Amino acid sequence: MQYKHRDGTLVTVSGGQERLLGLLYGTAPGRLLLKPLVRPGLSRLAGRFLSSPLSRCLIGPFIRANGIDMTPYEPGPYDSYNAFFSRQIRPEARPVDREPGHLIAPCDSKLTVLPITAEGRISIKHTDYTVASLLKNEALARTYLGGQALIFRLSVDDYHRYCYVDDGEKTGQTVLPGVLHTVHPMANDHYPIYKENAREYCVLQSPVFGPILVMEVGALLVGKIVNHHSAARVYRGQEKGYFQFGGSTVVLLLPPGAARLDGDILENSAAGLETVVRCGEKIGVSARSVEP
Repeated sequence: MQYKHRDGTLVTVSGGQERLLGLLYGTAPGRLLLKPLVRPGLSRLAGRFLSSPLSRCLIGPFIRANGIDMTPYEPGPYDSYNAFFSRQIRPEARPVDREPGHLIAPCDSKLTVLPITAEGRISIKHTDYTVASLLKNEALARTYLGGQALIFRLSVDDYHRYCYVDDGEKTGQTVLPGVLHTVHPMANDHYPIYKENAREYCVLQSPVFGPILVMEVGALLVGKIVNHHSAARVYRGQEKGYFQFGGSTVVLLLPPGAARLDGDILENSAAGLETVVRCGEKIGVSARSVEP
């Protein structure tokens, strides 16, 4: 798998995680083994262990294995692995772009931008999804026909808290329970993961970008998506919630004509590459912006 940093640096990722996922998703015995692993009951059991003091022994090896720089984060100690995994970052390490016409990233992640067709479909790894099936709401899905889907994939070494991308009024959370698959792209070769994964969404009514649909997608062995607010007035850069253990995904759906994404992000997406983005940084501008 390859992705690009915004300075143009190309990164190729391979190793043990790729081989394990290849066995689980790419072989018949692996898929047989996978069936009990993706049930929410096992995920909850794993979540209870990872929230217990017994799990603290996992923190040091995980930091070393993933080469995580702990300097930007609030210092521990952490009373469990999940407390470490959802650790807070120092505010100065993730400054929020406050320009009203700028669209910001909701989280640290690898970003792909996809068009939503006039028929309401998005294509991810050669699999088509309808927005209506993703939301289980045909009327709401029609709002985004011809718009854009922004897929922010968080890997296990990312900062796992996410923020609101603009000021506005948000609806309450719609919760769609499902089977918890990994959000790694390899999984999508065999399972329609965005249809089956547990997910939550709300609509943020932005005065600049219009109705932005914000969805969180759970992943294999993620016991919980933690969102802080029901219907409320919210603000750009305000923390919306966090994920517990696992790689996870945030999806933004933008209505047609809402925003122009930055050129490097569009070029990378067209080439099948993800773009590394950081929480709070500019990724595009309002379509009504005067910026060139």
